Amino acid sequence: MKICSVDMQGSDAVLCILSLSKDGLFDIHDCRQQKITIRNPDSSEDMKGFQFSFRKLLEDYNVQDVIIRERPKKGKFAGGAVGFKLESAIQLIPELNVDLVAPALIKEQIKKTPIYIDMKEAGLKKFQESAFQMGFAWLNHQDYLNNLK
Repeated sequence: MKICSVDMQGSDAVLCILSLSKDGLFDIHDCRQQKITIRNPDSSEDMKGFQFSFRKLLEDYNVQDVIIRERPKKGKFAGGAVGFKLESAIQLIPELNVDLVAPALIKEQIKKTPIYIDMKEAGLKKFQESAFQMGFAWLNHQDYLNNLK
């Protein structure tokens, strides 16, 4: 099963498509886009365009499971309004299973299973590192691993 991990960065949804086989090997899938950007988040046409682009990309790569990093709604480290709009647009795509992942889970899983790969050698851009770490942590999460068996 493939997942798409999404990290919201301003008006960009940064993507990383990953899978984990039953023998514990990760695969980082090549993707024609590393991020989808919305030009005007106040335009309903642009929001629909973002949602269509996201849906089409995941349909083309046969991905139904999306992981998004959970962000605080208020306080010093609160997520921006545009990011929450993009998150909602993704969550409202009927064909997708969308889960929000708490930053604590990501930290805990990376502490248990450190990442020993170079992002550049893996074919990822520097701005995709957070999305990759989130997907890596989610796929290593014990509940997910139990479902693979």
